Amino acid sequence: MTGIEIVELLVSASHRLAGRPADGPAAGPRDESTTSVQVRRGLGLVGDRYYGRPAHRDASVTFMAEEHLPRHIDPAVGLRHTRRNILLRGVDIDSCVGSTIVLDGPAGPVAFAVNRPARPCAWMDVTVGPGAQRALRGKGGVRCTPLSDGVLVLGRTEFSVVDAPPLQG
Repeated sequence: MTGIEIVELLVSASHRLAGRPADGPAAGPRDESTTSVQVRRGLGLVGDRYYGRPAHRDASVTFMAEEHLPRHIDPAVGLRHTRRNILLRGVDIDSCVGSTIVLDGPAGPVAFAVNRPARPCAWMDVTVGPGAQRALRGKGGVRCTPLSDGVLVLGRTEFSVVDAPPLQG
């Protein structure tokens, strides 16, 4: 286990980055950040736009590493710009594709299958700034399926990879 930090949590009830980026984001609450989120096995984050949607079951929760945020483009960039759900500090979550991970914090452990990369789209150049899409290639976060029920809270947590894919070589 490795000690890391959950820096930011975002639960968004609406999909505000739909349509063409040139049209800008849809109106909605300015800040959907929260201090804790309820996670439901196979469903996602309670209250989020992808919760329980069959088309998004393998991608209902998105993680991102704080270290990969393009702060050189916008020093204030965060989850509301990237539209990811969970921002972690201290782990390269992008390297965990194909693994099962566990976050074990004050409310207990929650497991996730890390299914695939969350590829940055053209919206990043609108919400973060010009060049953000390119800056996030290969480090835009990961799309996951929750494997257990639980609660995640901001702050220190233990991170572990409990099932990793075989090494390619």
